[in-house]
Amino acid sequence: MGEEFWTPIFVSLRVVIVASVLAFVLAVLFAWWLKKRTFKGKIVVETILMLPLVLPPTVIGFGLLVIFGRRSPVGQWFEAVFNQSIVFSYVAAVIAATVVAFPLIYQMLINGFEAVEDELEQAARQMGASEWKVFYHVTLPMTWRQVVSAYMLGFARALGEFGATLMFAGSIAGLTRTIPTSIYIAVESGNVLLAYYWVFSIILFAFVLLSVVQRLKKMDRHSI
Repeated sequence: MGEEFWTPIFVSLRVVIVASVLAFVLAVLFAWWLKKRTFKGKIVVETILMLPLVLPPTVIGFGLLVIFGRRSPVGQWFEAVFNQSIVFSYVAAVIAATVVAFPLIYQMLINGFEAVEDELEQAARQMGASEWKVFYHVTLPMTWRQVVSAYMLGFARALGEFGATLMFAGSIAGLTRTIPTSIYIAVESGNVLLAYYWVFSIILFAFVLLSVVQRLKKMDRHSI
């Protein structure tokens, strides 16, 4: 197996590593912020955050084209600053993977954070701890298994992203052609053997990630 096989894997890893970290950081910030607040319209905000989990990939891809396309304010600003369009670029692939991975990570994190007793966090605040210290010294140690599991599942979801990426980032060899898009192109072109190799590789990635998640869930049950 030569460069033709390995290039989409390296592209996927470059995209997914950045996207999963970005989605994870955003999910932590939103989950921690929303956990402690009650306000009118909170359900609407949470519903919007979860929408990418249920929307068709084509709808997500279309939405990203509208928001970040060359006619949008964001797209025009990006092109003026960086002298290139967001669409059909590495940045587009990262954005698409981030959007689809975010809600899954967020849902797991908010469930974990809300399971922590408020009395423990309030006690830390009364002792003078800042919000960061409350999170780092109280919430995180009690939910670290859920946090790691959330990241792993987000990574796996980003790795398998296809529809939104194809619409928004295209399938440029060596830049945005990830494993899923490579499988699609290989099947369309009749190169089924190469498609088998990529299918096996992505199944292997997913199996390892889900095995870690299952192991953490088992540890979490035994710690109760």
